[in-house]
Amino acid sequence: MNPVNYLYLAALLFSIGAAGVLIRRNAIVVFMCIELMLNACNLAFVTFSRMHGNLDGQIIAFFTMVVAAAEVVVGLAIVVTIFRTRHSASVDDASLMKL
Repeated sequence: MNPVNYLYLAALLFSIGAAGVLIRRNAIVVFMCIELMLNACNLAFVTFSRMHGNLDGQIIAFFTMVVAAAEVVVGLAIVVTIFRTRHSASVDDASLMKL
């Protein structure tokens, strides 16, 4: 396959993820869309590293996956806390927790 096809796929996945973040109100769906956007970036990194013949993009993609895993842990802890206090996983309810 042509590497440009992988870049088109990465752009499509990133666009779907960005639309999901902007449109949806459920916090879990928003986190899944952020993960989709990060995976699209990883696909682009790996494609560019393969095109140039080095491992830099693959190393960056690995660190991006590590950061994404940490983001999921912290984000789900926040969602669980909001759900316990408000009985809703809506992003709009998170703004009500300000003092």
